[in-house]
Amino acid sequence: MLSGRVHPAEAYRQVEFDARVHGASQQELVWICFEQLIGALGTAIHADTIEDRALRSRSLSRAVSSLLALEMGLSGDDPVVLAMRDLYGRARTSILSCAVQFDAERLEQIRGDFAEIHAALSAG
Repeated sequence: MLSGRVHPAEAYRQVEFDARVHGASQQELVWICFEQLIGALGTAIHADTIEDRALRSRSLSRAVSSLLALEMGLSGDDPVVLAMRDLYGRARTSILSCAVQFDAERLEQIRGDFAEIHAALSAG
């Protein structure tokens, strides 16, 4: 019955995401992007272990989209912005290469790095 349709859990996740984004402050949007990135990488790793290639692909795409949103939110050319732009670009390149040659260890490292940054931003 659901063939060709969005899975109900995915539809719920999208509605929840849209509700969080609508009216969020700039700082909250950054947190949401970090959460989406970290979650998407975790889901991609899990999807690979259960051999669900479609879920793995969707999750990697969601991770790349989160990085692009974070990068688009950067402005200026101070050293911190340049470092973040470089970090996002390198992470995006690594994630895209994992779409061709999956590397769970590399994705887990990226996930851990962004979880640390997210925790530091949340504490500040």
